[in-house]
Amino acid sequence: MEAFLQEEQRDGTRWSWNIWPTSRLEATRMVVPLGCLYTPLMKVSTPLLNYEPVGCKSCHGIMNPYCMVDVQGKLWVCGFCYQRNQLPPQYMNINETTLPAELIPNFTTIQYSLPARTAALPPIFLYVVDTCLDEPNLAQLKDSILMSLSMIPENALVGLITYGTTVQVYELGFTECPKSYVFRGNKDVAAKQVQQLLGLNAPPAVAPNAPRPAAPLPQQNRFLRPFKEIELSLESIIDELQRDPRPVKNDKRPLRATGVALAVAVGLLETSYPGTGARILTFVGGPCTQGPGMVVSEELKEALRSQNDIVKDKAPHSTKATKYFESLANRAVNSGHTVDIYACSLDQVGTLEMRYLVKKTGGLLVQADEFDTPMFKQSFQKIFARDEQHEHNMAFNATLEVQTSRELKVCGAIGHCASKNKKTSSVAETEIGIGGTSAWRICGLDSHSTLALYFEVVNQHSNPIPTGQRALVQFLTTYQKPNGQRIVRVTTVSHSWAPGEDPKEALMMGFDQEAAAVLMARIAVYKAETEEAFDVMRWLDRMLIRLANKFATFEKDNPATFSLSSNFSIYPQFMFHLRRSPFLQNFNNSPDEVTFYRYMLNRENVMHSLTMIQPTLDAYTFGGAPVPVLLSATSLLPDRILLLDTFFAVVIFRGENIAQWVKAGYATDPKHENFRLLLQAPRIDADALIKDRFPVPRFIECDQHGSQARYVLAAIDPSVTHMSGGAGGSGVDPVFTEDVSLEVFMDHLKKLAVSSS
Repeated sequence: MEAFLQEEQRDGTRWSWNIWPTSRLEATRMVVPLGCLYTPLMKVSTPLLNYEPVGCKSCHGIMNPYCMVDVQGKLWVCGFCYQRNQLPPQYMNINETTLPAELIPNFTTIQYSLPARTAALPPIFLYVVDTCLDEPNLAQLKDSILMSLSMIPENALVGLITYGTTVQVYELGFTECPKSYVFRGNKDVAAKQVQQLLGLNAPPAVAPNAPRPAAPLPQQNRFLRPFKEIELSLESIIDELQRDPRPVKNDKRPLRATGVALAVAVGLLETSYPGTGARILTFVGGPCTQGPGMVVSEELKEALRSQNDIVKDKAPHSTKATKYFESLANRAVNSGHTVDIYACSLDQVGTLEMRYLVKKTGGLLVQADEFDTPMFKQSFQKIFARDEQHEHNMAFNATLEVQTSRELKVCGAIGHCASKNKKTSSVAETEIGIGGTSAWRICGLDSHSTLALYFEVVNQHSNPIPTGQRALVQFLTTYQKPNGQRIVRVTTVSHSWAPGEDPKEALMMGFDQEAAAVLMARIAVYKAETEEAFDVMRWLDRMLIRLANKFATFEKDNPATFSLSSNFSIYPQFMFHLRRSPFLQNFNNSPDEVTFYRYMLNRENVMHSLTMIQPTLDAYTFGGAPVPVLLSATSLLPDRILLLDTFFAVVIFRGENIAQWVKAGYATDPKHENFRLLLQAPRIDADALIKDRFPVPRFIECDQHGSQARYVLAAIDPSVTHMSGGAGGSGVDPVFTEDVSLEVFMDHLKKLAVSSS
C-alpha cells in the first residue's frame, strides 16, 4: 500500500493492478478491470520547463525517463513505438551526467510552459443570475457575487445575464446608465440569433500558427469587459438588482427561463471567444418553468418529477429538457467553455436535466438549501481562493491524451469530460465509459478533478513478453492557467508484467483494493444512468463472487476455510457499503440529490471517493485520544461521542448518557472541565474536515434517539437489528431495518465463492 500511495503523490495516479497480466486471456480472469484514477492537476513537486516537449515523429509520444538515449549518436528511442528519433539541437551537449530534466528518473511527471505564439487572453467569467428569488436570498446571492468579483484575476473579462420571466444581457461597456438587451423567456435562441440581436461580429478566422488578435472586436467588448475598467458600474448594477417584477399567484410558480438564459450565455461566448478559457456561473433558485428546458409547469398542482415518475415514464418534461441542456453542453464543449451550476433551493431545481452541462464541461455543481447557508457561501468563496503561490485553483480549456505501449489499449474514461473522437493505435475495441478515443476535452479542471481511465491488455497468450520489458502509459494534459499561460503536463507511468507461467501471486501483490473499489463504483454509477439499479447491483455481486473465487484460498464447498489475503480483505466491505449507498439506492433521495452524489463520486480522488462509499467513524471518550471504530451499530454506545464523515455531511453524534449530561449543564460547570474538553474535541476535528472540503458538507449535531440521528443510522452496518435478537443486555440499541448486515453479506459471499456448482 505504501508504494501505491507514493506513486499517487509523485504522479497523481492510482492503479487497480500495479503488476499487469501479460495476455488478454489472463486479464479477463482478473475480474476487476485494469484501470487508473488520474488527477491531472494534483499538486506534485515537479519542475516547470520553459520550452516545448520533444515528441516522437512516429507516434507523437513525449520523451520521458523510460526512453533509451544514445548520447554519442544524439538519438533517442521512443518507448511506445521503438522509433529512433534525432535529438533536437539544444540537446547536443548532453551526456550521462548532464541529462535534461525530462530524462531524469525521478521526474516521471514534468510540466512545460508553451511559448506564447498567440496573444494570451485573460479568463472570462459570465454570471447568469436567477432573479425569481425571495428578497433575503437575492440579497445574500448579490453579496456572494460581489465577494467573488473582488477575488477574480484583475485582468479577467466579466459579463452579466439575469433571468426570470425574461432574460437580460447587460451591456457593461455602456457606463452612462444600466443598459440591457431583453430576450423572451419562452422561445429558444440560436447562436446566430444571439449574434445578430446583440450586434456581434463573427470571430475572424485564425490560421493554426497565426497570432490571435491582441484584443477582441469592439462590439464584443460591450458585453464582456475587463473587470478593472467596469468595477464600479458592475457593482452598482448588481447592488440594484431587483426581484423579477412579474407577480406570482399563490397557486403558481415563478416563470423562470433557465434554458433560454443558458442558451444566450453559451451563444454569447461561442460567437465572441471560441477556444478561450471561460466559465458560465449559473445561479439557480428553482426549476425552469417556461421555454426550452422546462422541467415542470407553472402550475403548483403539477408536482416535480420523482424517482418513481422517471422509472414509470411519467415525467413528461424530463427527457425533452435533458436533450436540450445536453445540446447546450455539446456547444460549450466545442468552444472550450465551462458551465458551473449553483443550485440553492429547498425543492428540486432540475439538476437531473441539467447534469450534462457540468458533466461534459468539467464544471462545478454545488447544492444547498438557500443562498444564505454556509454550504453555498463558503463553497463559493473557496472557488476563487488563492494558494501559497497566489494562484487560483482552476484551469481552463484542457485536453487529456493517453499514449500506451503496444501491449495495451485504452477502453475509455469515466469522469467529467467529453470525447475528442481521436482514433489512434492506442484505442481499444472494448468501450468502458466514454470510449472510442484516446483524447478527451476537459473544459474546467482543478486540483481535485480526477478521471477514471480503463485499459485492456491486447497481447495474445501465444506471444510471451520478453523478460525485463516494462509496460508504459503516458498522460498528456494541456491546459490554460488563469493568467493565460498554456501548460503541458506529461506523466509517464511504467509497471512490470506478471510472470507468464504463474501470474496469480504477482497479481495479488499488486492489487490496490481501494483504487479498485472506486473504479468499480464509477462503472456501476455509469451503468446506473441507463440500467435499473437492481441489475447494477446484481452485476456488482457477480463480479465480487468471481473475484473471491479467483483469489481467495478455500476448500471447495467449505465456507469455513474461506480466506482473503490482506490486499483483498477490505474489498468486499467496500462493495457492501456501495450497494447501500445513495449512488445506487434511490430510496428517500430525490433525482436531483442522486445526480449530485453521482457527480461528486465521478469527480473526486480515491481517498474522498472511499469516504463517500464507506464513511469514517471516530469515537471520543474520557479514556484518551479519539480512535476509529467500526461503522457498525455496535459502536453506538451511550457514553461516547461519535464523529461520522460521509463526505456530504459531518455528523457529531452524542450517546444517550453524554446527551443527558449536556442537558444537565455539566458542560458549563467549571468542576467538569474534562467533560467540556471532551465535547470540544470532535467539534475541532469536524471544523478541520469542513475547512478542507469542497463543496462544504452539511454539519449536524445530534443526540442518540434524536430525529437527526437518522444520518448515522442510515450509514452504519445494521449488525444489531430488531430481528437479530442481539440487543438484549449488550447496551446496544437495535437498528430497525430489513437490510442485511455485513456479517450476513460475507456469509453468503463465502458460500457462493466456494461452491463447486
